[in-house]
Amino acid sequence: MATLVLSTLGRAVGGPVGGAIGGLLGHQLDRALFAPRHRAGPRLAEPRVQSAAYATPLPLLFGVTRVSGTLLWSTEPAPAAHAAHGKSGRGANAGYTASFAVALSARAIVEVRRIWADGQLLRGAAGDWKSATGFRLHRGTEDQLPDPLIAAHERDAPAFRGIAYAVFEQLQLADFGGRVPMLSFEVVADAAPVRVGDVARAIGAGAIVGAGPDATVDGYAASGDSVAGALAPLASLTGGWFVAVPGGLALADRCDTTLALDDPIARETLRRPVETAPRAVTVAHYDAARDYQVGAQHARRGGAGWREDTVELPATLSAARAAALARDTLRRAERARVSRTVTLDARALAARPGVAVRIDDEAAAWRVTRARYEQHAVTLELAAVDDAPTAAAPADAGTARCAPDVAVGATLLQLAELPPLDDVASAVERVTVFAAGTAPGWRRAALLVSDDAGASWIAAGDTAPAAVIGALVAPLARAPGTLVDRANTIELLLAHDDMVLETCAPRALDRGANLALVGDELVQFADAHQLAPRRWRLSTLLRARRGTVVTVSPAGARFVLVERATCVTVALPGARAGDPVRVLAAGVGDGAPVSAEVVLDGGALAPPAPVHLRARAAADGGTLLTWVRRSRYGWRWEEAPVPLGEERELYVVTVDDARRVTVAAPTLRLPAGHGVRRVAVRQQGTLALSRAAELVLAG
Repeated sequence: MATLVLSTLGRAVGGPVGGAIGGLLGHQLDRALFAPRHRAGPRLAEPRVQSAAYATPLPLLFGVTRVSGTLLWSTEPAPAAHAAHGKSGRGANAGYTASFAVALSARAIVEVRRIWADGQLLRGAAGDWKSATGFRLHRGTEDQLPDPLIAAHERDAPAFRGIAYAVFEQLQLADFGGRVPMLSFEVVADAAPVRVGDVARAIGAGAIVGAGPDATVDGYAASGDSVAGALAPLASLTGGWFVAVPGGLALADRCDTTLALDDPIARETLRRPVETAPRAVTVAHYDAARDYQVGAQHARRGGAGWREDTVELPATLSAARAAALARDTLRRAERARVSRTVTLDARALAARPGVAVRIDDEAAAWRVTRARYEQHAVTLELAAVDDAPTAAAPADAGTARCAPDVAVGATLLQLAELPPLDDVASAVERVTVFAAGTAPGWRRAALLVSDDAGASWIAAGDTAPAAVIGALVAPLARAPGTLVDRANTIELLLAHDDMVLETCAPRALDRGANLALVGDELVQFADAHQLAPRRWRLSTLLRARRGTVVTVSPAGARFVLVERATCVTVALPGARAGDPVRVLAAGVGDGAPVSAEVVLDGGALAPPAPVHLRARAAADGGTLLTWVRRSRYGWRWEEAPVPLGEERELYVVTVDDARRVTVAAPTLRLPAGHGVRRVAVRQQGTLALSRAAELVLAG
C-alpha cells in the first residue's frame, strides 16, 4: 500500500500534464526510501535471543518495550582472580567473568529498567542486581563519549553516537554455567504511551509529515530492511493508509475532510463473496503484563469462509487493546469486500490515491486506491473507509510464567568442622561453609579464607547454592544418642519463608536424609511440620550422628540443613587443631563482606570415640576392659566390622587421669588389686586422637 502511494507521489507533484515525469520521480523516491532487500518488516518473536551478526539492523525503540539487543563488543571470558596480598602471597581463581557491550536502540533512550538473563531476572524493578557485575548505560545521545572499558581495550574506540548501548563489566558467569547468558532489556525510550503519528514521523526521517493518527501504543520496536517494512505495522495497527501531501506522505486513519464528487460518468460496485474475507483474525503483540512475552488475541465472525489471518505487531499493547484491534481488523476486512470504480470528468483530478471522497452526497466515505487519467476522464478505484474503532473490552491475557523479582538480601554465613560426609579420607584440616540469604533471591557469594588470623587471605571460589539456615526458638534438651528421641522436638525459625523442610520415610532416614547441624551436634529428623511462616517443628530425632556428641542447644543456636549440594568444603593444608579460621563472604546484596570464624579442634581428622566401653571381673581377680571401635567411614555397614579408616589400629587408655597405656586391640586387662577408679579410652587416628570414651569403675 505504501509503495503504491509513493509511486503516485510524483504524479501529484507534477500535476495532470506532467504525470509521466511525476510518476518517474515518485518511483525513484519510492525505491530510495522503501526499497526492500531480504525482508519487509520486523518479525515478532520472543525478545530473548541476542544477535551478533554483521550488518544486523538495530531497532528504533519507542515508548517502553523489551529488546534482546545486538552484541556490539566483548572480551574473552577470564578467570575472576582474587589475589591475596598477605605474607603468604597466595592467590586463586574463583569462576569466570566476561565484559561486553550490547546495542539496544538506533535512537536515544531514557533508561533501562529490568534486565533478564536466560529468562531470569538479572536486575529487578528496584534496580537491584541478582548477580555481581559492573554496568554502564550509554543513552545514545549525539555527544556521548567512548566507554572507558572499550577504550582501554581498543585503539580509536568509537563512541557509537546515536546508538543506545549497555556495557557489562566483569559479569560473574557462575550463575549461567560459565557462559555469557542471553540478555534482554526493558527499555524506556519515551514516556509511554506514544502516539502512532509521532512514531511514524520519526521512522520516516522527514518523508512522513503531518500529525498522523492519535492512536497510542505503550511501546514499539521498528526494524527491518526498509522504511516501508517498519511503517507497515503502524498502518495495520490503526487501519490507516498513506496519502501524498505537500512535503511528503501522511499516515491517515480517518476522514477528517472528504472531497465531494458529483455526476459520475459511470460507476460500478464490486461485492466479493464472504469467503474472500478472513473468518478469524489473530493479533500477536508484546504484552507488558506478561513481561513482554508474545500475547495473542483472536476475533472470529460467523458465516462462511475458512481463511484465518495473523497480524504480527512489534508493539507493546494490553490484551484488551489487542482484542479490540483484532475485532477492528476483522470488521475492516469484511467491509473491504465491497469496492467501487467510478469515472468522472477532469474536475476530479484532485482525487489522488489516499484521498477520501464522497460521491453524490452519499453518507459513506470512500478512499481512492488508484487513479487513472485517460481521454479527459478520471477513473477512480475506491475502497470503503472504516474509521470507527471498537472500544476496548476486558480480555484474558492468558497465563504467563514471569520470572519472579525477589530481593537478594544479605548473606548468612555458617562454618563448621564436620566429619567427612562423603566417606572419603582427608589428610588435611578442612572447614565446611554454608551460606544463604535473608531473602529468596540470594544466589551465591565469593569466599576468602584466612588460617593465620587475617594476615593473608586465600580465594576459595564461590559458595554453593543457598542452604537452609535458621535458629532455634526453644532449647533442645539432652537425650541418648543410641535411641530414637521422641521426647524432644526442635522448634526453629528459618531465614525466609521460601526455605522448606520435608518429612522423610524411615528408609530415607536410614540412608542419611534430613541431616542437620544443630549447634555443634549433627541430628537427623523424620517429621517436619510448618507452624507459621518461617517457623517449623521437627520431631522423631536421631541424635549425635556421624560421631558428634549429644549437646544441649539453647534458644538461638544455629540450625543448618546439611546437604552436599549446598555446602563447600575448603581444605586448609597449613592449619592445625587450635587454629582460628576466618571466612569472608561477599554477595551482591552485601554492603560489606560478611565474616565468620571457627576454631579447629581436629574433629574432621579424628576417628569417632569408641563405644560400648565395659568392665567385667576376670577369674584371677583382675578386670577386663573391652570396647568397640568406630570409623570415620562406612557408617551404614552391617553384620561386618566397619573399615578401619586409619593407618593402623591403636588405642590410648588413660587410667585415673595419669597413667597411659597403648594397646593395639580393643581390650585391656587390669591386674588384681589395681585400684583404678576411672578409665578413658581414645582411638589413635592417623592424624589425631578421638574423643574419649569414659568409664567409672566400682570401688
